[in-house]
Amino acid sequence: MKARFCSQCGSRVQTRPVAGRAREVCPSCGTVFYRNPLPVAAAVVVNPHREVLLVKRRRPPRQGLWCLPMGFAELQETIAHASLRELNEETGVSGRVVRLLAAESVTVDPYGDLLVVTFEAQKLGGGERPGDDAEAVGYFSPDALPPLAFTANQRAIRACVQAHREEWAIHDSFQHLREAPGQALLSDPLVAFATRHARAIANAWLHDVQNHPTTPSYARADTRRLLERVHGVLSHFSEWLANGDDRRDVRHFYRELGRERHAMGFTLPEVLSSLTLLRKHILTHSRAQDVWRSPLDVYRVLELEHRVILFFDKAMYHTARGYTSAPLTRS
Repeated sequence: MKARFCSQCGSRVQTRPVAGRAREVCPSCGTVFYRNPLPVAAAVVVNPHREVLLVKRRRPPRQGLWCLPMGFAELQETIAHASLRELNEETGVSGRVVRLLAAESVTVDPYGDLLVVTFEAQKLGGGERPGDDAEAVGYFSPDALPPLAFTANQRAIRACVQAHREEWAIHDSFQHLREAPGQALLSDPLVAFATRHARAIANAWLHDVQNHPTTPSYARADTRRLLERVHGVLSHFSEWLANGDDRRDVRHFYRELGRERHAMGFTLPEVLSSLTLLRKHILTHSRAQDVWRSPLDVYRVLELEHRVILFFDKAMYHTARGYTSAPLTRS
């Protein structure tokens, strides 16, 4: 509503240009009645199942639709405090502000221009129950939200999901690593990279193993035979990491490798050192294509290292068992 009389002196207000805009001005005392967007505070609360807390509106505007817990900020409170107050009043949940998610200008009848400021809040206590302005409260997956009253809420929820993207991806990959072998992992692209560069890895390993002081016997071994065997190891490695199980029988493959190296006259320390060198070149080539821009990149490399170490621990154990179980005579 427009001002008709000055709240300071009671004179009738006129419209005059001030600072490039037509504004309501008192001609007697000079008071300018500026009109600003009304500040609205909203909160996004996400539960451990990654669902968002919403309220169903009891009153207009947009009665019957769902929205974030939100309301007008009041005098003598910060906008962040207003979001927590509205959260508690509308849902019964007490919380703390985690981060600012969005600040967006919207127009909503009958209020006009609003400035909606949305925070992510962490639940600290209370129990979910609808307040006076809500018919119901509930948690919803961001991928299956009910019809929302305000598009600004939708964008704020997307911003919250984006803020958690890396954290949730790391958590999911870690859970799969521990509990669900064969599921997609964040380090799979690095495994695929190593597979695509198997020839380069094999050649780098061959040069290293034939010149390394811990593997002198390899310098005298047949190069073609060594390359054939290392390509078999790399193929076995890639399939084991891709499937998360022993489909090609790690035990049989590496015990046979140990017996073969025994027959060729290699010492056991040399054989184990050669596997360590191969592990080094797999990791070196995989790391080379990673740019380390975020915690997700760091986790991806660390996860790969965990998987590679686990694989080569098994490989070296069974190689050593195969070597020590071989006949004493060597060809």
